[in-house]
Amino acid sequence: MMATPVVTKTAWKLQEIVAHASNVSSLVLGKGSGRLLATGGDDCRVNLWSINKPNCIMSLTGHTSPVESVRLNTPEELIVAGSQSGSIRVWDLEAAKILRTLVGHKANICSLDFHPYGEFVASGSQDTNIKLWDIRRKGCVFRYRGHSQAVRCLRFSPDGKWLASAADDHTVKLWDLTAGKMMSEFPGHTGPVNVVEFHPNEYLLASGSSDRTIRFWDLEKFQVVSCIEGEPGPVRSVLFNPDGCCLYSGCQDSLRVYGWEPERCFDVVLVNWGKVADLAICNNQLIGVAFSQSNVSSYVVDLTRVTRTGTVAQDHVQDSRPLAQQPPNPSAPLRRIYERPSTTCNKPQRVKQNSESERRSPSSEDDRDERESRAEIQNAEDYNEIFQPKNSISRTPPRRSEPFPAPPEDDTATVKEATKPNPVVDIQFPMPNFQVPSQPPAVSSTPAPKAEPTIIPATRNEPIGLKVADFLPAVKIPQQVELVDEDAMSQIRKGHDTMCVVLTSRHKNLDTVRAVWTTGDIKTSVDSAVAINDLSVVVDLLNIVNQKASLWKLDLCTTVLPQIEKLLQSKYESYVQTGCTSLKLILQRFLPLITDILAAPPSVGVDISREERLHKCRLCYKQLKSISGLVKSKSGLSGRHGSAFRELHLLMASLD
Repeated sequence: MMATPVVTKTAWKLQEIVAHASNVSSLVLGKGSGRLLATGGDDCRVNLWSINKPNCIMSLTGHTSPVESVRLNTPEELIVAGSQSGSIRVWDLEAAKILRTLVGHKANICSLDFHPYGEFVASGSQDTNIKLWDIRRKGCVFRYRGHSQAVRCLRFSPDGKWLASAADDHTVKLWDLTAGKMMSEFPGHTGPVNVVEFHPNEYLLASGSSDRTIRFWDLEKFQVVSCIEGEPGPVRSVLFNPDGCCLYSGCQDSLRVYGWEPERCFDVVLVNWGKVADLAICNNQLIGVAFSQSNVSSYVVDLTRVTRTGTVAQDHVQDSRPLAQQPPNPSAPLRRIYERPSTTCNKPQRVKQNSESERRSPSSEDDRDERESRAEIQNAEDYNEIFQPKNSISRTPPRRSEPFPAPPEDDTATVKEATKPNPVVDIQFPMPNFQVPSQPPAVSSTPAPKAEPTIIPATRNEPIGLKVADFLPAVKIPQQVELVDEDAMSQIRKGHDTMCVVLTSRHKNLDTVRAVWTTGDIKTSVDSAVAINDLSVVVDLLNIVNQKASLWKLDLCTTVLPQIEKLLQSKYESYVQTGCTSLKLILQRFLPLITDILAAPPSVGVDISREERLHKCRLCYKQLKSISGLVKSKSGLSGRHGSAFRELHLLMASLD
């Protein structure tokens, strides 16, 4: 009999799938099993996958704009997804249905996390706010304010008492959930902070930044423990080993293994995964996932072949540091251990609300959104195996426990193991200060141009009428390319100049309209906005006029209705919303008047004012008839826009 060949690979590519019909915008691994993958796409869907299986298990619909952030809870029973428009949806995977729709943020949802014990979700947004949601009651418990830029990552502490946040403003903040206030701020990074992660046992926090450093923070003394410098690029994903002995960093095309007391690199494993987006551990294997355009790739690193502590190093290389600097015994923690409660956590203390949106009662619009959200099972066999309860005691069945097999050694399509450096590589740092040298933050690679969606979602109420693609040169290379700092800055400067020209022109146009507006002549103000031939200026003006119905007159309708027809056909979501609002106001306020005047018998004699009114009504009726066909054709759309067009279609029924 032939002997079974010994597997000698440390890292290999497991699989590549086409995850969405359009570009993938976010993904996350389930940390409970390490085998469940959720992806969010520009197609507004959330798709669920089992690692190393080719078919989608479930597809979740309901969002009307690209899904920017996804997160699974630890038991992998619930998933939460946040969109570019600021809405959040929670699905129950075992029941295969939408659970909650949460609305309150005003911009992209950049980060989400489930509370480890209670039924709460934290969300961080580009609007700089952090919100804590009670998903049982569909309400916002508290809003945390303090960051000045987008909140990129949120993590609850293992004991569920704290929330850590990382933001583009270069800071990490720690929030006390019970007291509802910030406990501490950790400055020191010189670039946007992309990720934070709590140590699984000790009072220790790790943060990774675009300044190419990882910092470790003591949560008892609230000070820096150490700083890892020399990362090959921006730090996007980090993960503590389950026993807390080391930290894994998913670098560009490599996995690095770090200790923090003292700061040192235990191992470097080359993995051809590009920019890895998330990490998880399963059966002594580390799973990494990366995405490019519509494709998602998964990779495996065999952790039994990776050096994870400094104790192994003594067999390979002599550690010349003084005894005081030798690595500590990993079995003896240096700081306090988390105390995990045996039951679910208490509801956070209710504090003074900051705005009317903090506690929302369920509305008919929310209910309609939930009815229009779907959990479509794509692969019943895999779904039943993973999510369906096997008995009344165990709600979630155990996942398979076999490790992922390595490919044959002669498989040319897999990633070959690179020559490993010495098992322990000391990183030289200036001691005892931990200041980061002044350097420009690294700029991540520019993705290939995305296919333009039918509706471009709005991130704020004020439309700007611009696309990012307007300011970036077209990238003809199909795959993503890492740019050097100089090239990236050159592209940004070119886009900056273009944007300044566009915004300066728009500002000048708005000043022109505002000058007329101050005279009190609303009709002339709208006429001047239309004459400028800039639809974004018309939208800005209508957003103001729509707030006060008394400003509307019949002659104003004759000017606005042709512009509304253009807005309803726009590819910008905010333009469509403004057009629908204005048209609904006109129909409710003026349609009965128009139909009554047109149906009235002709008058005897000459009545100039009546003739003028009749002329305006005929003109409005003609314009409304032109728009009615467009409204009817769009009333079959799904989501928020479909609902708005169906309501308009009913209001316009009397035109027929």
